[in-house]
Amino acid sequence: MTIQALGYLGVRAKDLGDWSSYGTGLLGLQRIDRSRTSLAFRMDDRKQRIVVDADGGEGIGFFGWELSDASALEAVAARLEAAGVQVARGSRALADERRVRDLIVLQDPVGNRLELFHGAETAPEPFQPGRAISGFRTGPLGLGHVVMHVDNTERMLAFYRDILGFRLTDYYSHPFKATFMHLNPRHHSLAFIETGKNAVHHMMMEVFSLDDMGQGYDIAMGEKGRVATTMGRHTSDFITSFYTWTPSAFMVEYGWGARSIDVESWQASERREGPSMWGHDRSWLSPEDQASARELRLKNAAKGFRRPVQVIDGNYEVMPGACPWWDSVKALHNVG
Repeated sequence: MTIQALGYLGVRAKDLGDWSSYGTGLLGLQRIDRSRTSLAFRMDDRKQRIVVDADGGEGIGFFGWELSDASALEAVAARLEAAGVQVARGSRALADERRVRDLIVLQDPVGNRLELFHGAETAPEPFQPGRAISGFRTGPLGLGHVVMHVDNTERMLAFYRDILGFRLTDYYSHPFKATFMHLNPRHHSLAFIETGKNAVHHMMMEVFSLDDMGQGYDIAMGEKGRVATTMGRHTSDFITSFYTWTPSAFMVEYGWGARSIDVESWQASERREGPSMWGHDRSWLSPEDQASARELRLKNAAKGFRRPVQVIDGNYEVMPGACPWWDSVKALHNVG
């Protein structure tokens, strides 16, 4: 009866044309025409994953969180109502619009619209990416993750962890306070950065190929002001990624090679290495916080902080050869 994954997102926009070119030409999503004021994108076998509404706004207008079936949805609705959270049943017309069987609608403590659903529709036609990529890592992991600016992390934890059942993955406090939560083997489906405001910070999507990500970086580097965070690798999910500004004033993290965690045995802990192993210069941080983040990365390098590259069948080849020094490093640090 717990939420399983991030199923879909609704983006607010001023202009559909900006999103159409960004979504297909850089991200590689498949555009699905909807109406004069909205469009949708596919990224896998689902009929839609991202809906864009030209309502003149910005940010994310709704978050679709997926459950397994009707009984799970009813159980979560009952738990929410018992906790004093107002829940509304989604209409048949809204369910059809979202391409799901049924849903409920509610708000989190800062007013974000949440849609909990089951029974997402799949398309009979195969996914056709907007540019030449090998596809996105979705399935049981969901479409990716979202990270939110918040003014009070504890208030959000009391709702998402204690009522909705999200589980704490890890957290850190330097160079900024961040808390990560999981639902499935993806390291985090939701995270909070305590910045003093309440808004979406970024969403993440993961591609199958390192080259898909790198070629996207080339495209982004060719557009003035598009790159928000340079290419780097995180200490949390080990993903190699970069961030771009969307036409809706939040960022998309575009990455490859995120690890999977063992949900049943995972133990939450504080992370002292900061957010990134290397790279990830963040243009949106203050100069002081940028310097602090860089100092953490250099300390990681000096300590020899490394983690194995995360790969899946079909996107790597094992090279012949041996390196006694690296074998000794692996034995010392228990990596491999």
